[in-house]
Amino acid sequence: MIYLSQMLGEPVYDVNGEKIGRVNDLGIATGEVFPRVTALAVEGPGKTPFMISWRKYVGSFDDCEVRLKVVDTDIRFSYLQPDEVLIRRDLLNKQIVDTRGMRVVRVNDLKLSDTSSSQLRLLGAEVGARGILRSLSPHLERIVTRCARALGKPIPERIIAWNYMDLLDRDLSSVKLSVTHKTLDELHPADIADILERLDPRLRGQVFAQLESEQAAEAMAEFDDDAMAAEIMGDMEESEASRMLSEMDPDDAAELVSELDYEKAEKLLRLMGVKERKAIRQLLGYRENTAGRIMTSEALIMDEGATVGDAVERLRNLDDDFETVHYVYLKDDEKRLSGIVTLQRLVKAEPDERLSDISIEDELITANPDDDQEDVAENIAKYNLLAMPVVDDNGVLLGIVTVDDALDVLEEEHAEDLQIAGGSTDGDQSGNGHDLMWLLRRNAWFFIWMLGAVVMAIVTLGRVSLESVLLASAGLPIALIVADDSITYVTNFFLENDPDDEDSPSLAGFAVRSLGIGLVFALLVLLMLMVFNTIVRTQYGMGSISSSLTYGFIAAAASTLASFATAPIYLHILHRRDEQNKETSGFSLSLVAMFVALAVFAVVCYVVARIVMV
Repeated sequence: MIYLSQMLGEPVYDVNGEKIGRVNDLGIATGEVFPRVTALAVEGPGKTPFMISWRKYVGSFDDCEVRLKVVDTDIRFSYLQPDEVLIRRDLLNKQIVDTRGMRVVRVNDLKLSDTSSSQLRLLGAEVGARGILRSLSPHLERIVTRCARALGKPIPERIIAWNYMDLLDRDLSSVKLSVTHKTLDELHPADIADILERLDPRLRGQVFAQLESEQAAEAMAEFDDDAMAAEIMGDMEESEASRMLSEMDPDDAAELVSELDYEKAEKLLRLMGVKERKAIRQLLGYRENTAGRIMTSEALIMDEGATVGDAVERLRNLDDDFETVHYVYLKDDEKRLSGIVTLQRLVKAEPDERLSDISIEDELITANPDDDQEDVAENIAKYNLLAMPVVDDNGVLLGIVTVDDALDVLEEEHAEDLQIAGGSTDGDQSGNGHDLMWLLRRNAWFFIWMLGAVVMAIVTLGRVSLESVLLASAGLPIALIVADDSITYVTNFFLENDPDDEDSPSLAGFAVRSLGIGLVFALLVLLMLMVFNTIVRTQYGMGSISSSLTYGFIAAAASTLASFATAPIYLHILHRRDEQNKETSGFSLSLVAMFVALAVFAVVCYVVARIVMV
């Protein structure tokens, strides 16, 4: 096997051994499962580039040189054909879509196979760390991989076969990468949305433009980041964007429109049909994060006096893009919701039976459009519903919240809770970068302790001995760990208690509890100091422990008290940001709390030392 990085820059000789240049690139024909190299791009004397036919002129090759089978005077230049690409120019260091893994990756190297002495084929792209190391130096790659293997952490090759790749930096409509592989057009809209979200903004719109309008609308609805979807839509032609909104479900379209600026949103709505525009405006009239905002107005509503045959006929005549039907909703003469009929009951009933005779009336579970979306989602999960009807104060059906929207809400709330609690919402935790971040997040107190000790040593340089600084800083880990725990206490309280719930403790009550916990912890630290001092005097016959160590423990006790005394401030910040629909990272709060604890520790240490010296 040969890699492109090994061939680039290697000399090219004619049949007589005369050097005519260096390998600059390789051309391949894209219409094969594993494409043959069809052209050799050479950098000649004076850095003059030219291209020759691989099949016609190349006699032999390896990772050190390429030898032609003709003299240099017999060479005739060729040109890149429409179905050919240059793999260094068009693939190396570019983003590609791995359609098997449904992800976006960057090509670090390209793996080639020498099927004969003169034929070369492209097998796939190297997207792992070894490709980066190899491009820097093959020797570096060998050293690093051997060291990693010796440590029990081998670095495997990460090769994506050519037939699972989609090239993104070229026009997908004119460059056919493989006649057999699964393309973006055949992926599920949710997978397309995941891929688009990982792309560079420069490429996102280009790839999105290649999708069919219906598939583009479905993919747009699957975006996790509404702001990103709005950015793509903002760059589209107004007529095209309006048509896409019309093809989306009303709730998804309303969510997307709410992210656009007012003028852009109004232009798109005016271009839409009356029915679609009315449905979107109705949903936009409700507050964010409510049942009314996430419901869809597409529901099958029938008079309670209709028959099973009538319902089946209505089902047959629904548009293909109508919201998935789980229930038939019944209304009485005053347009109020009077019952629901499951599809199972509908299938089992006779065609002439009345819908009211097979409906569920006594167990109707409904929501109000102003109900919190999280409460609605939890009720859907609690009662195992596929959809929940949303009614007004008079009992008139306004729309339904479907189970897929409920799952989106629960997932979003879970991700927010994880972030507040200091967890990670990234599903891909592989790789050395993630391992390092995990280590930093889990042991941030240790690094801050080291930083604090160094800073204290530098500030007191020449006035206090290094031994005294180290002894004083021995109490700092207590202060930092307790500060981290105080944020965990705050976030757990925030997640478990709703401020709008009458039974939830007030902020003042939380402040009293926090202060009490802080006092208990501070006393425990001082008690630990007293016990330690007693052991030193009685067991070891020493007068007392070092004064510097004493200062450190006193400062740790004061810092512990300060951490829990300031806990209500962090709780207030969480509540304020939650009201503004802003995300808050629990890890960020922990860092702030630990740096505050470090500052308190240093100040108290200094003050106590000055008082004792006076």
